[in-house]
Amino acid sequence: MISFLKKYKEVAVASVFLILALVVQHALSFPSQEFVYIPLFVLSYLFVGGPVWIKAWQSMRKGTVFSEFFLMGIATVGAFALGEYAEGVAVMLFYMIGEYAQHGAVTKARHSIQKLLDQQPDIATVERNGATLMVHPSQVNIGDVIQVRPGEKVPLDGELLSEKASFNTAALTGESKPMNRTSGEEIWAGSINQNTPVRIKVTSSFKDTKLSHILEMVQEASQRKAPTQRFMTRFAKVYTPIVVWLAVAVTFLPYLFVESYVFQEWFYKALVFLVVSCPCGLVISIPLGYFGGIGAASRNGILLKGSDYLDQLRKMNTLFMDKTGTLTEGSFEVQDVITHNGVSSDEIIGIAASLEQHSTHPIGKAILAFKNGQTLHEVENQQEVSGKGLKGMINQQQVLVGNHDLLAEHDVEISNANYSKPYTFVHVAIDGEHAGTITISDRVKEDSKRAIEDLKAKGIQRLVMLSGDNPEVVSFVANELGIDEAYGGLLPDEKYERVEEALGKGNIVGFMGDGVNDAPVITLADVGIAMGGIGSDATIDTADVVIQTDQPSKVGKAIDISRFTHKIVWQNIGFALGIKVLVMGLAAAGLASMWEAIFADVGVALIAIANAIRVQNKFSEDGSIFDLFRKGNKVSEPELAAVSCCDAC
Repeated sequence: MISFLKKYKEVAVASVFLILALVVQHALSFPSQEFVYIPLFVLSYLFVGGPVWIKAWQSMRKGTVFSEFFLMGIATVGAFALGEYAEGVAVMLFYMIGEYAQHGAVTKARHSIQKLLDQQPDIATVERNGATLMVHPSQVNIGDVIQVRPGEKVPLDGELLSEKASFNTAALTGESKPMNRTSGEEIWAGSINQNTPVRIKVTSSFKDTKLSHILEMVQEASQRKAPTQRFMTRFAKVYTPIVVWLAVAVTFLPYLFVESYVFQEWFYKALVFLVVSCPCGLVISIPLGYFGGIGAASRNGILLKGSDYLDQLRKMNTLFMDKTGTLTEGSFEVQDVITHNGVSSDEIIGIAASLEQHSTHPIGKAILAFKNGQTLHEVENQQEVSGKGLKGMINQQQVLVGNHDLLAEHDVEISNANYSKPYTFVHVAIDGEHAGTITISDRVKEDSKRAIEDLKAKGIQRLVMLSGDNPEVVSFVANELGIDEAYGGLLPDEKYERVEEALGKGNIVGFMGDGVNDAPVITLADVGIAMGGIGSDATIDTADVVIQTDQPSKVGKAIDISRFTHKIVWQNIGFALGIKVLVMGLAAAGLASMWEAIFADVGVALIAIANAIRVQNKFSEDGSIFDLFRKGNKVSEPELAAVSCCDAC
């Protein structure tokens, strides 16, 4: 109780003075009692009205005369001028309560992002010169080795040096299941070490960790407005001056038409009109709804780079998808090595691994992982042929490692063999002769089929798989997942052309991918979706939506959040405008007092805010409207500025 009073002291003190003033005015009777209760009303007003008038003055200095603060100020001063002291104080008092509710709602919407901020450690234990030092992560260099004890957060991205370990990545990915890692695998900053001390070789600087990128994405997202938000901001800037002049008209125009014109009566109606007209509840609830949607998505391992993309997801009717690493695991394994022309399988693997030794492609990694002690050759004049493979010189012999098109381009005839199985085939040619073929397969992600079914159920009219893999494999995977359209053997520019053809024509087109070659297509699409776990940095940077868990099924969840957010936003718009127009009409007709005006302003704002919070509650476990006034919900001035409705008034 004491902490509550400290936090909301202006409202608490104003309430005490208001109660005393009402007691003196109505419960007591003594000469000149107005000299007691009027000062008490004034004191009460100063505690809640003073901060509002200060903000009104600050807004006017910035060029915004018709702010919500100015509307409330002139309405309440007018009420005092008419002797309606209690109503004047009540307007300000309930307005301040509404402000606290808004601030609490903003904090709640930011809560999931704050959880991410809290994941960023500020201490790293680094090994240097045979000793361990405790330093800030920004002072650790790439290549340094850090130690992380059980229960501690990993301060920087790195490669696990210890044999194995388990990490909690729930705050980063929304996935509650621990992430098990073995030596050589990637570890993310912000992960919590579960059970054993580990050593990690740092691979990213402090500012370039995946966690830092996540924080930048989510914080920037709050600055990107959806079309509905932009419309309401423009609407409020026009709407507020209009209602001020309408209030002036309500005061003076009846003088020309009403025989028994009484200034005080029409002035009071105009004051009620002004209080009702404040668009604060309407303007604040819209960005709050979208911000809640972004926060709810981040809790589910989905990072949205702006509320405009939240809107686009709702309207998306066409989705193109990459195969490898997106719908499949991207963890290829060598199944077989077919040899020709007297070349051994070890030689085939040795040659292929030599050209692939610096590759980051999953197929290249699979070949390197399969290499069992074979000596890597020195490669001269190595070149990458986009979408086809690699070529170079080994021991004065020209070597080709790639797909059918690469060998065909160099007039190499592929020897007869069974290439009909749904595998990826990496052919090896030496000096113009086919030497052998490595067969590699990938696994479909466990939730891919469910994701496709879910997207179809949500009304996505066209689902298309695009892949550089051979057409037989692509067709096999598409049939397994229930995708009707699938195209294999595509180069990056051909993927681009396919998506470009689908743009426009009333379509909202999405593309979901993970590799570097997907970055141009992700940029081109109306909604670019990247796999954030195994995806390349270039792809993640250009994407509009990042799936941190690499689960395709999260796209359906993102669509659910998008559609629910849109519904809430338009419920608030309709409700707020409807009540305000109704009470404005009643006020002009003399059928509404200041108390109805308070409900139409503060009451509507509170109801709209509570409705907006439903977005967060529906897709997360905690929170209710009562949380807005609980401990820890006071926010800083910069946070308030991010969503303050005065910017739109």
